[in-house]
Formats: sequence, structure tokens, C-alpha cells
Amino acid sequence: MERDYVFCGGTWDPWAQVSCQLSSLTLPFSPLAEYGGQGLDFSYQIAMAEELGTIRSMGVSTAILLQTSMATPALERFGSEELKQRFLVPSIAGDFVACLGVSEPGAGSDVSNIQTRAKLRGGDYIINGSKMWTTSGSQADWMCLLANTGAGPPHLNKSLLCVPMNLAGIHVSKSIDKLGLNASDTVQVFFEDVRVPRKFLIGEEGRGFHYQMLQFQEERMSATAMVLTPMADIIRQTIDYARGRVLFNKPLLDHQVVHFRLAELATELELLRSLLYRAVAQHTRGLDVTELVSMGKLKAGRLCREVTDSCLQFWGGQGYTHKALVSRLFRDLRVTSIGGGADEVMLAIICKYMDTLPRTKSVK
Repeated sequence: MERDYVFCGGTWDPWAQVSCQLSSLTLPFSPLAEYGGQGLDFSYQIAMAEELGTIRSMGVSTAILLQTSMATPALERFGSEELKQRFLVPSIAGDFVACLGVSEPGAGSDVSNIQTRAKLRGGDYIINGSKMWTTSGSQADWMCLLANTGAGPPHLNKSLLCVPMNLAGIHVSKSIDKLGLNASDTVQVFFEDVRVPRKFLIGEEGRGFHYQMLQFQEERMSATAMVLTPMADIIRQTIDYARGRVLFNKPLLDHQVVHFRLAELATELELLRSLLYRAVAQHTRGLDVTELVSMGKLKAGRLCREVTDSCLQFWGGQGYTHKALVSRLFRDLRVTSIGGGADEVMLAIICKYMDTLPRTKSVK
């Protein structure tokens, strides 16, 4: 089946229609008091995310952001009142742990290629498949699950479902042994004929891809905000260490290659902060910030690698030990270029907005 090509904002590509529709949905997530929220605009979420960066265990801060910016925004925007009372209210109160089911063993950044299916049978969906890299998966009370619910183009055949994690047919693996974020509960989840009531559908059937793309925007802004503080901290700590470390009869910091490099990194960090704040300001006004968010997420992932690699080098052998904070951040922050959309996906999105992608149709 050939995909329709739609022109939107100067870009021809099979996903342009999604971008157009996303721009009309871009309203900042701010839970109302009736659900336990404070009704504040999204800038407060970003302020919180920056403060979460002070937590040395990024597995903890990641779990919190999962709850606030990844698994619940679509439910708040598009879920029925019954679903909000059943899943959103206890999640905001902290009584429920939520998880997000999007990535799969064969479909991480390529969300359109997920294989998990939810077939409607009578008044229930029957779910079969699996989800990978599921943060908080072994503790979660419910999952915001993206699954194929019909045929047709991959951006029109998916739906989001609230899936209680205690249902028969759900199997959770042991925690995955990862390079970093070792305090984070990351598992694979299997679904074998799991029966979920049709009323647990979030919004409209077939709109799940659109809803998830919108959730991604706030996830990516929050993830960018969360890494600002640890990067600033390790630059400051490296300055202190280099000032006290004597090398070739003078402080390490006095070597031009060191203090110039730290100045470059601090400058890049402030540029990233400014880009993020600009995206957040536009987002709170209801504008489509997909391009800016993608640029920020791309820069955040790459800067995390630059900052931690450069600082670790200046710490020398001390930085190569597990006890050093720079070593932990070297491992933990590396996921920023992978999770929530890999660098290459961000580049593709940016190219779509720049109208620089090849204009050929997909070959099957």
C-alpha cells in the first residue's frame, strides 16, 4: 500500500499530516485541581525537572519524570472522565506507579513499526506482543500502552490503552542489566491474550500514534531540563578538582587546554538552556515546537557525551573509578542520546522541517 504524501509547512513526507495535526493538539499538560494537580503551566514542570537533576541517582529522577511527562499526559488530555478517576488521580497522588509501553525488541525509535496488537473481541481488547525498556515496569500499577488496533497506514492504526499490570497474561522479566541508571527498574513486558475492557481506550481508536507523538514533545523537553543540572555540577566539580591538582608544577586548571575547554562546555550548556526555555515558552502558548524540541533533545544528548567525556579526562585515573561522580554521569547521561528518540531520529525530524529530506516514497 502506498502512503499518501501531504504538504505541510514546506515539507513533503509521509508523516507531514501527523505534524499538521500535532500542531493543533499542542496544549501544555497541566492537571487540574479536580485530579490532584495544581493547574500550572508547563514551565513549572521544567523547573521541577531541573531540580530533579540534583538527585545523584538518575534512576530516581527518571522514574518521576516518567510519571509526570511520559505516561500520563495523553490520559489527562484525551482520556474519559472514568479513566482519569481510575488511573490519573491515583497516579498524581502517588498511590499508583505508571509505566509507558512503546518500544519493542524490534521497534525502538521506529515507533511506526511496533508489532504489539490489541484486537477488539466483543467488548474487550485482546493484547498480544511485548514491550522493551519499560522503566518502572516491575513496580507499575498500570501501563500506557501503544498497540496496533487496526489496519491501514502506521500512523492511523494505533491506539493508546490503560492496561492494569495485574491482569492475567502479563509477564514481566527480571530487571535488565544496563550500562547506567542501575537504580532504574527497566524490564521487558510480555502480553499473552491479555483482556482489557474497551472503555480503557484513551481517546479515539486509531489516534494513538498522534497522542504518543504529543507525549514525546513534553518528555523530550523534560529530559533536556533534567540533564542541565548534572552537567553544570560536574563542570563546577571539575574546576574545583583541577584547581587543586598539580600537574607539571602548576595547577591542572592553569593549563590553557583545560580552562578553555571548560569555558566552551559552559557556553554550550547555557546555549542549550536558552533553546529549551524558548521551546517551553512557545509550547505554553500552544504553538507547535516539534522542531525546537528536537533540536534541544539532539543537543542535550550530544552535550551530555561531550561534557562527561571531557571532564572524566581531566579527572584522570580518579575519574575512571566507580566512586567518582563523573564516572557515574558518564554512564548515566549516555542514555540521553538514545532514550525518548535517538539522535538520528531528532536529525530526521529537523530535516523534515527544513525540507531537506529526500522526496522519494518508501520502498517495500
